[in-house]
Amino acid sequence: MTSLSILDPVRVTQATDARAALDNARDMAALAETLGYERYWVAEHHNMRGIASAATSLVVQHIAAGTSRIRVGAGGIMLPNHSPLVIAEQFGTLASLFPGRIDLGLGRAPGTDQITVRALRRAPEGAHHFPQDVLELQAYFRDTLPDQRVEAVPAAGTNVPIWILGSSLFGAQLAAQLGLPYAFASHFAPDLLLPALRVYREHFRPSEQLATSHAMVGVNIIAADCDAEALRLATTQRMSFADIFRGTRSLGKPPIDDIETYWTPTEKAETMQMLARSIVGGPQKVRDGIAALIAETGADELMIVTDIYHHDARKHSVELIAAAART
Repeated sequence: MTSLSILDPVRVTQATDARAALDNARDMAALAETLGYERYWVAEHHNMRGIASAATSLVVQHIAAGTSRIRVGAGGIMLPNHSPLVIAEQFGTLASLFPGRIDLGLGRAPGTDQITVRALRRAPEGAHHFPQDVLELQAYFRDTLPDQRVEAVPAAGTNVPIWILGSSLFGAQLAAQLGLPYAFASHFAPDLLLPALRVYREHFRPSEQLATSHAMVGVNIIAADCDAEALRLATTQRMSFADIFRGTRSLGKPPIDDIETYWTPTEKAETMQMLARSIVGGPQKVRDGIAALIAETGADELMIVTDIYHHDARKHSVELIAAAART
């Protein structure tokens, strides 16, 4: 059976501040735990007013402390922004605080613009060293060797599960080569989903962490009691994407009745291309969409983004999605 998980943008909206966004994420994770979701992830984004998860390891700690069973993690840490040693120390600490519950998804994109990359004091070419950095990070999580000069304390021996994230064939190839679970970001980059999954499965090599391939598919799902209400709720996310194309870093906006009054034809085309695999609708449409996506991809797990303005409506969406997946 395909597992369900949640990727939370930790959205700061026109009605909330960063603290409210963080507390909403913790509350949502507690609900997801009761509904049987497998894991709850947050992602590293910088210089974005509408996202409160830049200090990703701290957000993971906040969410994990408010739950008891669900796996919590980063989906992901943008490794070129960091020293592998520091990330090992952070996630080794999390694994010590919450044993058996911490995941570490890794991406090679900066998660921001090039000006902010320089402000992070990281070289733009750091992405070229991503495979080597992943191997270094893996070594820090293993048991310390007798002649090891540098030890990530308290990471050694925690064996924090590492995932490779991607939106292209590169991540699929690396995950397969290293024998790691793979998550494809089709919630914003749908075009290469099927080719990437094929490359990953065909070239997968078993590893100490993973005996057989495990593919996760990211998907936007906006669920409501009827199709019309779901389409209205989805305008929040669509406006956010249109704002990105405008070069605007805005707070989350409340839904509107007519999205056509908000965007230009070009913005609409660009946004809908990125959101092409989204599932938006009432219970039956969501049920059918989930079944079709699983049938098409053979996904072992779906990582759901349900980006809705009002917290209660978002919780209801998560409940409807869980119910739809069970039937």
